[in-house]
Amino acid sequence: MKKTKVKITFLVILVGISSMLAAVVTDHWAVLSPRVERLNTTCEAAHFGLWRLCKKSIFIVEEDPQGKGCGPISLPGVKNCSYFKHFTSGEEAEVFEVKTQKEYNISAAAIAIFSLAFMTLGSLCLLGAFGKGRDYLLRPAGMFFAFAGLCIVISVEIMRQSVKRMIDSDETIWIEYYYSWSFACACAAFTLLFLSGISLLIISMPHMPRNPWETCMDAEPEPID
Repeated sequence: MKKTKVKITFLVILVGISSMLAAVVTDHWAVLSPRVERLNTTCEAAHFGLWRLCKKSIFIVEEDPQGKGCGPISLPGVKNCSYFKHFTSGEEAEVFEVKTQKEYNISAAAIAIFSLAFMTLGSLCLLGAFGKGRDYLLRPAGMFFAFAGLCIVISVEIMRQSVKRMIDSDETIWIEYYYSWSFACACAAFTLLFLSGISLLIISMPHMPRNPWETCMDAEPEPID
């Protein structure tokens, strides 16, 4: 029974890992849009992630029913992506010093790396727990996955605050925004990894005593296989 629970949790963790990797390496956390004053003109929308921001020139021929912003971002247009200035140098990255809060992006990216490290350690422990007599590794695996989930949700909140500051700042052209699929992947990764980590911790605990005079420490541990 315990082995079945661990296998099911492992499958959920694989989905969580896939979601987190997709969130970390892609740049569709948020989509930013400037105000569009008139039709038959080109406007510049943007989307960004932990590592870079992409700007897209879109030719507007009809009003956006959702508002007066530029887009949607799925419309055809010339796309130009650049990494943030704290990762590269040169004039290409100069725009990010104005349009992003540098300390926010550094913090979000660093915490995401910590999340990947915890996820890697948790995966190694979980794989080792499938070996005979190594079910004691379930507990550290659960802790590592729970920490990975907490790190990614902290990164999500930092990015959310970064978007808010960009929209509220008078130095930027952005007036509208929405969170895109990379942001959803990060939220899904938090939910799946954190809950899976807690589940592994519960599974690794000794089962309840069968008799009133026994304690949890007296109960025999349930083997994983």
